[in-house]
Amino acid sequence: MFWFDLIAVDKKAKAGVFHTSHWSIETPIFMPVWTKATVKWITREDLDSMWAQIILNNTYHLYLRPGDEIVKWFWGVHKFQNYDKPILTDSWWFQVFSLGNIKRPVSDLKETGLEKSLVKITEDWVHFRSYIDWSKHFFTPERVMDIESNLWADIIMAFDECAPWDSTHEYAKKAMIRTHNWAVRSKWQWEKNNITRLEQGLYPQALFPIIQWVIYDDLRIESTNFIKNLDLPGIAIWGLSVWEKKEDMYRILDIVSDTLWVIEKPVYLMWVGTPEDLIEWIYRWVDMFDCVLPTRVGRHGLAFSSFGNVKIKNEKYKLSQEKLDPNCDCKVCRDYTLWYLRHLILENEILWMHLLSYHNLYFLINLAKKARIAIIEWKYEEFRKEFYKNYNKKEA
Repeated sequence: MFWFDLIAVDKKAKAGVFHTSHWSIETPIFMPVWTKATVKWITREDLDSMWAQIILNNTYHLYLRPGDEIVKWFWGVHKFQNYDKPILTDSWWFQVFSLGNIKRPVSDLKETGLEKSLVKITEDWVHFRSYIDWSKHFFTPERVMDIESNLWADIIMAFDECAPWDSTHEYAKKAMIRTHNWAVRSKWQWEKNNITRLEQGLYPQALFPIIQWVIYDDLRIESTNFIKNLDLPGIAIWGLSVWEKKEDMYRILDIVSDTLWVIEKPVYLMWVGTPEDLIEWIYRWVDMFDCVLPTRVGRHGLAFSSFGNVKIKNEKYKLSQEKLDPNCDCKVCRDYTLWYLRHLILENEILWMHLLSYHNLYFLINLAKKARIAIIEWKYEEFRKEFYKNYNKKEA
């Protein structure tokens, strides 16, 4: 029930349609993030109005609260959060990776020899303690696939390890091999679960394995070749491990796209969410993107625009009758002035969090839509140049 139609290719930029049980997704596409079954300050009706075709839930947080069994009792995430379009549940590992840096206070340690870190990794499983109540949790690839099946998302991620950005080549290679082994085990359990789901009259889920590893070119090539041969509905890529330089990301993605560009299946680049990111990675054979950045920076008073980022609180926007972005037709740019938006922030009226979050999500979704049109018309290079011609003209 999952297939990908390649509609057009302009060099290494592609437009397609990914068919799922709930909806056919036109790519390239940006996916808003419903971390805990909600997008902060955004309603489902808002997402429908900006024509969001798919959203992303955070598996780790839904597992902790309210729990995958409770979500299953509600007939899955679609019914639980009243969303009828496709849903993707993201990689566990970023949460395990990031929360592993949290140290449990020594005063809380009641067990002799307990590690301070919340996370412990072996070849077979990951053990971590909840950041909520320090309770113990063990995960194997099989266990993760069962939890994903309980959540009922359309697209799920294989269990993986996101190696730290400063990993040695030796550790990064071990982590890569571990992730490849876990991807195979995830696939086996996913196949079993899909058979069970079909026997129960439920729709199947699409599994995406994840390409890694940090900034080592040889490991990226090796990981890409392994993952693309797993014969699964799509492929996910950790762009980088979070803190590396943008130049390293460009280089690594060029390497990956050179290996992937003949693959006719959706490619999902994880945790990427600036306007220039979308422009560059669409240019490198990527179809799907997600990030919490649009709503996070919106809540702090920063807005995307076709002329660059706009810091609404800046003094120069006092008394400004200009719209946020004259090239954007969202409700914020259509109905509100920069001065009014600045007034809301200065008065700490929470409406501004909604308005800027809405605009930033709309901007990225619409940017991906415009990119798709340009690819179909074989004008993506021209579209890309025009974007940079205008971008960063406006001082933040």
